[in-house]
Amino acid sequence: MLVRLTLVAGILLGFQTAPTSGDAVIRAMHDRYAQSWYHTLTFSQRTTLRTPADTMVVQTWNEEAMFPGRLRVEIQRPTGAITAMYLGDSEYVWRGDSVFARVESRNILLIMGFDVYTQPAERTMAMLAKEHYPMTPVREDMWEGRKAYVIGSGAHQIWVDKERLLFVRAVQPSPRDSTKGLDYRFDNYVETQPGWVAETVETYSDGKVVQLEEYSDVHPNAPVDAQRFTPPR
Repeated sequence: MLVRLTLVAGILLGFQTAPTSGDAVIRAMHDRYAQSWYHTLTFSQRTTLRTPADTMVVQTWNEEAMFPGRLRVEIQRPTGAITAMYLGDSEYVWRGDSVFARVESRNILLIMGFDVYTQPAERTMAMLAKEHYPMTPVREDMWEGRKAYVIGSGAHQIWVDKERLLFVRAVQPSPRDSTKGLDYRFDNYVETQPGWVAETVETYSDGKVVQLEEYSDVHPNAPVDAQRFTPPR
């Protein structure tokens, strides 16, 4: 039987017994923050990328989001800006007024880092199922010196800080090469009132950092125009 947080004690004390399914952890994350989490976010991001030649390049990405499910990224490049957008279950990429890529894609960091707190738990679990994340087994482990729940095992795992009920890690196969794994990590959480923001995000592959994101100029609940999340035709 799943154990959920109670309104009276659970929000303060957490689970009375260890959860037996990821469903319970996802519901607890939602219940802890549903009434207080921000619904928009803007920030600038210093992005360090590893190239195929094993060198590192640095870019500036300006991002704005409306939760759940919408994220727009303006990528500044010497050859001209590129816009990438996650919208529901699709990812769009365009330059100027011309879309040159649209693929079915769900961003696990958007889902577990933000959407989980602002949409029904059932929707989050359905999205995780489509991405092949199992809800069992669940175990406890340590992450960066803190206790964490680990949902799943092997190639698909989600790690959640036990006390704060914040997403801290996801493991999944690379969409480009299923023989390789990707390891996403949310670090340097800052309490923003409302909610929290992980100001450092790392992506590892084969033990190397392939993408490092460092946030600055972070504004929760900033004014954001919904029309900005309409891709060009």
